[in-house]
Amino acid sequence: MVYHSSFVDEEGITKACGCPLLPLKSHIKGPAPVSNKDRSDIVDEAITFFRANVFFRNFDIKSSADKLLIYLTLYINVALKRLEGCRTLAEGTKAIINLGLEKVPVPGEPGFPFGGLFALPPSQREAELFRNYLKQIREETSGRLLRCAYRPNGTPNKWWLAFAKRKFMNIIVP
Repeated sequence: MVYHSSFVDEEGITKACGCPLLPLKSHIKGPAPVSNKDRSDIVDEAITFFRANVFFRNFDIKSSADKLLIYLTLYINVALKRLEGCRTLAEGTKAIINLGLEKVPVPGEPGFPFGGLFALPPSQREAELFRNYLKQIREETSGRLLRCAYRPNGTPNKWWLAFAKRKFMNIIVP
């Protein structure tokens, strides 16, 4: 059984493209509200559940936060694929920074992996809000993922990087 997000209560949470802009424990500037440092956020959930959820081909959505969990699971898969050939933390950091510099597509644009999952943005303003949120959450996920994918001495953690070979929901990662 797939793991779902615990963020089901969405009162007072802004939405863009049918997806909640959940709070993050982040120092990175962006549209996400700041979360309490003592509580887990959606990035913590995505990293925690990744190794279990990556094995599933289907993902039933119980809340709109599950859409974000699905997006982050695929992003972690893409990031691990980029880290696969990096033998040191310095090389991995460089690969992740390059991934962060890539253009972030939003629903309706070429390259967005989940066309039918997220609603099309009704305005350019909402599209930019969602793009900035995805950019912020990708940067935050990348930073936390590096701490999992590499040991404190800077060598790769094979128990994480082995999951780069998995296909999430049969989506081929470039």
